[in-house]
Amino acid sequence: MYTGPNPDILLSECTFQASRSSGAGGQHVNKVNTRVELRWDLQGSDLLTPEEKLVLKEKLSARINKEGELIIVSEKTRSQLRNREDCVERFRAMIFEAFRPVKKRIPTRAGRRSREKRLQLKKKQSEQKQQRKKPDW
Repeated sequence: MYTGPNPDILLSECTFQASRSSGAGGQHVNKVNTRVELRWDLQGSDLLTPEEKLVLKEKLSARINKEGELIIVSEKTRSQLRNREDCVERFRAMIFEAFRPVKKRIPTRAGRRSREKRLQLKKKQSEQKQQRKKPDW
């Protein structure tokens, strides 16, 4: 169950910037701003509680720059609109993933058959290595 903030509301704090895309595309690439950059100031957000900011800062630390901004860039398509939609979708996914509860691991024991199989493999490996040795005469 999702317990975090609504990513759609957080989008109101995001800024979008378009620029020229790199890569293949011929003349189209040289004259159209299709690359989209989404910037969101995590530290300056008024819509998040301090606890939520802390969770996001920990979970998205690799994606946040020194100024405390989350930057998402998309230049997948030749359309600025589709690149913007891609940025928004990735932003939503990051927020949902950051607040997804961690599933607790239930420790289990190996079954009897798997233990027997492991021991048989060890015996087989040992026999193969013994056969490689030079004989004692």
